[in-house]
Amino acid sequence: MWCVVAANEMCDRFASTGFHANMITYLTQQLNLPLVKASNTLTNFAGTANFMPLLGALIADSFAGRFWTITVSSIIYELGLLSITISALLPSLRPPPCPTQTNCIEASNTQLWVLYISLLLTSLGSAGIRPCVVTFAADQFDMSRSGVAKRSWNFFNLYYFSMGLATLTALTIVVYIQDNVGWGWGLGIPTIAMALSIVAFLAGSPLYRKLKAGGSPLVRLTQVVVAAVRKRKEETPPDPKALYENKELDAGICIHGRLLHSDQLKCLDKAAIVTPKHERNSDAAKPNLWRLCTVHRVEELKCLIRMLPIWASGILLVTSNSHQHSFVIQQARTMNRHLSRSSSFEIPPASLSIFGTLTILTGLVLYERLFVPLARRFTKNPAGITCLQRMGVGFAINIFTTIVSAFVEMKRKSVALHHGMLDNPKAVVPITVFWLVPQFCLHGLAEVFMSVGHLEFLYDQSPESMRSTAAALFWIAISIGNYVGTLLVTLVHKYSGDGQHNWLPDRNLNRGKLENYYFLVSGIQVVNLVYYVICAWFYSYKPLEEVSEVCEEEDIEVPIEKDRVSTGNRVINGSATINN
Repeated sequence: MWCVVAANEMCDRFASTGFHANMITYLTQQLNLPLVKASNTLTNFAGTANFMPLLGALIADSFAGRFWTITVSSIIYELGLLSITISALLPSLRPPPCPTQTNCIEASNTQLWVLYISLLLTSLGSAGIRPCVVTFAADQFDMSRSGVAKRSWNFFNLYYFSMGLATLTALTIVVYIQDNVGWGWGLGIPTIAMALSIVAFLAGSPLYRKLKAGGSPLVRLTQVVVAAVRKRKEETPPDPKALYENKELDAGICIHGRLLHSDQLKCLDKAAIVTPKHERNSDAAKPNLWRLCTVHRVEELKCLIRMLPIWASGILLVTSNSHQHSFVIQQARTMNRHLSRSSSFEIPPASLSIFGTLTILTGLVLYERLFVPLARRFTKNPAGITCLQRMGVGFAINIFTTIVSAFVEMKRKSVALHHGMLDNPKAVVPITVFWLVPQFCLHGLAEVFMSVGHLEFLYDQSPESMRSTAAALFWIAISIGNYVGTLLVTLVHKYSGDGQHNWLPDRNLNRGKLENYYFLVSGIQVVNLVYYVICAWFYSYKPLEEVSEVCEEEDIEVPIEKDRVSTGNRVINGSATINN
């Protein structure tokens, strides 16, 4: 089952990477857009595409289920790829070529609208694919704490490694075709790959384990808030066991484990207070959930609230990396991209991302096989280090990444100055493009720690019935980060000076001060790291009582010895129930 889901997601990642990786070149070279306008178009699109998964996640968790959400969204995504491929093939949908990049005729409003519609369709398609694929793949395994502890490998490392292979293939093959063969084939190949992924996904349908949707999570969260407000004047009982619990009512939303009462955010406990008006009756049907909620449902809301400060720290990290597919590619385009002095082959600028992807692939293997066993000796944690510690390391590495980027840009401009090329934006500065490789490698290493740790944290600490929604939070952080990146670039471009003194000029990067932008971003990240450390220090992991075993023959409650369920830094004593 995992192989079929992985094959689908790898085709999807191949298509999306091949479509996005070199898009800055398509906008500046084919549609003749200025650099800042093209960069902001991409970050705005990326922001929209990464915000939409919240809608898809709510649909999947509420009623549609992950399988059908992925299927419909994939078809919409395919329509977006198909439309932009057609626009690349028809000359009437592009402005006249401008090889000199001076006095260029920009794309008309009609031509831009074709682009925007294509980007909108792919954004809508991303709504259901991004939050559901990783959680749907995880559904095929036992992801309970006991099940994870039995395995010698980390699911999220394996998932990220598989996606890295697809990304690497797209960055080497598709980008080369776009730069050297043509944009028709360059965009057509991702379109074909996406179509194949849909066919593969549907063909494997009989093999999948499909969990039913548990109802709208937004409705449940709203019910807790409304019930707590209505009973805000009630006094919370000193013993949490007096709060309302109903295992039968919560059965559909806590298949693998029930959330236990926690001491944080006690004001929300009022939603579970049993008042004389609705005294519990063992024979009664489910209560009015707008007036009385179970402890598990209250804890669902608490989980999300506790996660939000940690989640928010990832926004500025994305902002700092939003230039990877715009400014860095434009830097590479001005540098010597030959493999050697005697080689005629030129590395496509967008293909430089392969060094980051290779670092991710290598780093995940080394992390799993070397780092985790070594760290385990000191921490006694089966995972080596916690998700929060892993994210913190990623934050620190990324600060170093942008500092290195600034010094590399200073070096590139000094060489351009030495050879009198500052006023020639089309000139190839005699400095090898491999100067950009360290920042890609450091960025990839940061992803090994930060991105994988962030995704694992959201999955592990979210309520079981809201995991698609939690995965959507991962993409929403990317969305907001891209929007903040657009805002930051716009403000820097507007207020950093005019003409040759502007940090981010429209056409001639040689006369800009991109290194100042990188230093600014580095300073922002330092502040963000301090914020993250404070949030992580005070974070409390969710208390969970796991169901040990489920059999379908008959349901009999059997009391067993109390389980000690480890949830990060806390150990919760709880009673478990098994079904024989």
